[in-house]
Amino acid sequence: MVVTADSVQMDSQSLGRVEALFHRQLEQGLHPGAGLAVYRHGQLVLDLFGGVADRESQKPVAHDTMFILYSSTKPLAAICLHILWERGQLGWDDPVAHHWPDFAKNGKEGVTIRHVLTHQGGFPETPGSMTWNKWRDWDFVVQAMENLVPEYVPGEVMAYHPRNYGWVIGELVRRIDGRPFSQFLREEVTRPLSMHDAYVGLPANLEHRVSRVHAMEDCDRPVSIPAYNQPEVHQAVHPAGGGITTARDLARFYAMLCGGGYLDGTQLLKPETVAEVTGLQVEGLDHSLGLHKRRSLGLVLDDPRMGVAENSGSGSFGHGGQATSVGWADPQLGLAVAYITNGARSEDTNLPRLSAISQAVRAACF
Repeated sequence: MVVTADSVQMDSQSLGRVEALFHRQLEQGLHPGAGLAVYRHGQLVLDLFGGVADRESQKPVAHDTMFILYSSTKPLAAICLHILWERGQLGWDDPVAHHWPDFAKNGKEGVTIRHVLTHQGGFPETPGSMTWNKWRDWDFVVQAMENLVPEYVPGEVMAYHPRNYGWVIGELVRRIDGRPFSQFLREEVTRPLSMHDAYVGLPANLEHRVSRVHAMEDCDRPVSIPAYNQPEVHQAVHPAGGGITTARDLARFYAMLCGGGYLDGTQLLKPETVAEVTGLQVEGLDHSLGLHKRRSLGLVLDDPRMGVAENSGSGSFGHGGQATSVGWADPQLGLAVAYITNGARSEDTNLPRLSAISQAVRAACF
């Protein structure tokens, strides 16, 4: 249920400007469709959706339309390890091979769980054998991760791992807990948080609810778009980039973290665990992205897409998804935001549209 702005110390006129900006971006053709959800102090204050889910059919975005998250999925993978750490089932500096012996092949015996979560594992490139039609074969995925040859010495270089990050985490969860990743995520995260429309491994019968991704006029990686419109990819367990959900559910996830691991009567993590996993771990040049990044254990800190200046020390954390989306929390303001679009743009135009929404939400707080 959406609460009134005044009840959570937000200005209703300013929230109206957020809604107007949301619709203006659609009218300007920045993306065909989108969803935006905002929580403050654990209460839902905005739940917007609009535009079309498929430009070809002109199917409108509805209340239950789900969007592809791309790398906005990564924190959903990380939290599974956060839960296992809190339970004492792993340590950040455990070698991955301690839990998964065959991962040590080809010089990876020194890769730790901390390295994986901070993109310092040294194996950023997706193997050529991992074409999208192989992603549903988990045994193939595991073997491909075991056969990776590091590009960098583990722990020495930060280099974003766009896909391998999630597959390694997924198998770590299975090795440590015994449950497949998608089952663990459902039973330990999405179901307790009432995130009823959040999946990594979409049930086939829900395919009709998924918005297509559209390459916009300035998209600089259009070749990657068709794979993410394939039902086989939606149904694959791809914990680094295959999440599918609504803005409403992604915002709930960040509202829980913003509340110190607590939301609506559910304590998913202890406050001290949230503090541990959202604190700065590594800062500097990301050699894959060519950008300066600040990272915690699975999250990005002070990203401009969150409406803050880089290195601002705002305490904001979250993650973006390839040229389309962002989810974030700012505990100092009690804010949790998810903005998911279905139009992939270059970063020259993606960052400004996401940042504008984030800044407008921040401006509505008092």
